[in-house]
Amino acid sequence: MFKHKNIGLLILPLIALFQSCGNKATQADKKENEIKVQEVVLTDAQMKNASIGFDTAKIVKLSGTIKVNGVIDVPPQNMVSVSLPLGGFLVRTKLLPGMHLNKGDVIAVMEDQQYIQLQQDYLTAKARFSFIEKEYQRQAELNQSKASSDKMFEQAKSDYQSQKILINALAEKLKLIGLDPSHLNENNMSKSINVYSPINGFVSKVNVNIGRYINPSDVMFELVNPDDIHLNLTIYEKDLQSLHIGSKVKAFTNNNPERLYDCDVILIGQDVSKEGFVQVHCHFHTYSNILIPGMYMNAELESDSKMALALPESAVVSHEGVEFVFVEKSNKHFEMLAVKTLSRSNGKVEIEENAQLIGAKIVVNGAYDLLMMAKNTAE
Repeated sequence: MFKHKNIGLLILPLIALFQSCGNKATQADKKENEIKVQEVVLTDAQMKNASIGFDTAKIVKLSGTIKVNGVIDVPPQNMVSVSLPLGGFLVRTKLLPGMHLNKGDVIAVMEDQQYIQLQQDYLTAKARFSFIEKEYQRQAELNQSKASSDKMFEQAKSDYQSQKILINALAEKLKLIGLDPSHLNENNMSKSINVYSPINGFVSKVNVNIGRYINPSDVMFELVNPDDIHLNLTIYEKDLQSLHIGSKVKAFTNNNPERLYDCDVILIGQDVSKEGFVQVHCHFHTYSNILIPGMYMNAELESDSKMALALPESAVVSHEGVEFVFVEKSNKHFEMLAVKTLSRSNGKVEIEENAQLIGAKIVVNGAYDLLMMAKNTAE
């Protein structure tokens, strides 16, 4: 029993020793790739092979880009829901989502007995009006010579006005279903009516099928006028100061990122959401029929110009998530400085202001070669 206890007491320190060694090995592995060398000194041959080139860090005018996303939208006045005021059965339509339409195109043919009844009522009222009008004129003449009573004249006048009102009301109902009352007569009455496109545009939705009865409240088709189709971008509140009306935008879809659509900012929202976002509306320079309302798009928004410390992108190298530049301290003697980069634009990278960089000679050609030399020296 005593021997087993001693063995157990010996095992515990050994485990602790192995764990300690393992931790030290892990820490050593992590530090193996770190660059401790902060200065690099080159020989004449190395200087020549590296093709070192210099530039000076300057305060320059930069215009960056903001990467955002959004959705294609259409203002309410450019979206049309087509319905039929009197209802009826759909007997013919060829519409499909995405189909282009011109204003006045026949988009559906409807049938219903109430169309016949409405035409009959109109023509009957119009025929009766001729008799009532003549009776009114006759009573007016008789009343003028006091050959008829005022009561009979007023009754004829009332019938005449009521019939005019009835004819006008029926005529307006005919116009609602697309029939021209001035061309209607007893020989061209029809059980069917045409539904016409009210705009130039394309079909967004088809909600009906042939043979279905369409109620007056049913939306048959949804049409879109693309003249004012726009891109609604979601932008952080902090980025608003970099935008203005007219800022340039390049948008693209996930399916075809190579095809870019040029846009301009036309409206910047004034409401900030709880998450800190603002809606920015952009207008497309050229409309494409593949741009459908509700489609998601990515965009790069050109921010306003600003004065900032900048270097060519080739001057900045990265290692283990840290970015560096090399500053010439003396002939063939370079110091490696960690920097914080901000925006990038047109081959320039914005650097967080650093007093050591202002006016210094910065390596812009051969910076990567110096990084490799520093890494090899560290190893």
